[in-house]
Amino acid sequence: MDRIERTNQKVEELFHQSAAGADGTDGEFMQILQRYIFGELCYTGSLDNRMRELVTITVLTAIQALPQLKAHLNACLNVGCTPVELREAVYQCAPFLGFPRTLNAIGVLDEVLTARGVSLPLPRQGTVADGERYEKGLAIYGDEIKVRYAWLPKPFDAALPRFLTEHCFGDFHTRAGLDQRTRELLTVVLLAALGGAEVQVKSHVAGALKTGSTREEVVCALVHASAYMGIPRLFNALNACRELLAEEQ
Repeated sequence: MDRIERTNQKVEELFHQSAAGADGTDGEFMQILQRYIFGELCYTGSLDNRMRELVTITVLTAIQALPQLKAHLNACLNVGCTPVELREAVYQCAPFLGFPRTLNAIGVLDEVLTARGVSLPLPRQGTVADGERYEKGLAIYGDEIKVRYAWLPKPFDAALPRFLTEHCFGDFHTRAGLDQRTRELLTVVLLAALGGAEVQVKSHVAGALKTGSTREEVVCALVHASAYMGIPRLFNALNACRELLAEEQ
């Protein structure tokens, strides 16, 4: 198949509709967009439709592209993602994006699920009792931040590492609904999409590799995300993680 045929096939798979034609006020632009994303990127690398769409909704949440998020949440459901998986992918953005932007995405998700006849609220996925948040979070992340930020004035020298451990990892990374491998890979593209978080991108690329993603899968996720977050942020992320992602000589 040529890339036009691949575009037509992929758009039908994801959105259950035909690819853009030349009609309309910006038909030419839409054809460029679709043929690049759905005719080229989607056929480069090993990630399947399900993982690519989870990557896409994570990046769209990060950049607050809410109309496009709505379309791709529907695409996620079309290719076999469950409502719980979508909710978990959005929920875990909160420590990195803040609550307001995450709530915006939750609002779009709830709208999509309601339109698809899904009963809300979805089943709870928390696995940790309130008093266990620090212990369970520490088991995932360790005490690196506690050591690195011991120079902070009191009480923040102890409070900041505790907040990170309990909130980011205890509240979210311990939840059911997504496995740790998927959570870490989505965290990588989320941080890359933010821009200016290259130190954290590198840390979570190491985490993604540790939890089972291959170097090729990490690069594939970042390259796929670049259509939505922009090519400069792709290269910033790749450059920050070169020694982790380069093919062994």
